[in-house]
Amino acid sequence: MGFDQYHEPANELPQETRTFARMIAALGEEAEAINWYEQRMSVEKDKTAKAIMKDAQKEEFKHFGMDLEFLLRQKPVWREILQGILFKDGDITKHADEAEENAD
Repeated sequence: MGFDQYHEPANELPQETRTFARMIAALGEEAEAINWYEQRMSVEKDKTAKAIMKDAQKEEFKHFGMDLEFLLRQKPVWREILQGILFKDGDITKHADEAEENAD
């Protein structure tokens, strides 16, 4: 990826913003790896190979979760909005609209 995660000149960005950009990039990379494993598992015929891929995908879930938690600690409003959406039954878009509307 290099340094193309910056939209603004990196030397003008504070360290916290550069770290944030790195973690956003890492989150995307983990999501991409999860997707790749999902595709590979869907076509893999060998049970042992598929089991290894499934195990590797679980590691990517863990990394995704850690990256997300880091970002949520940096942006409390994100956590507030996601708490109104995640792990709830019912209409996802309704929960999302209500969470966004009620966020500080």
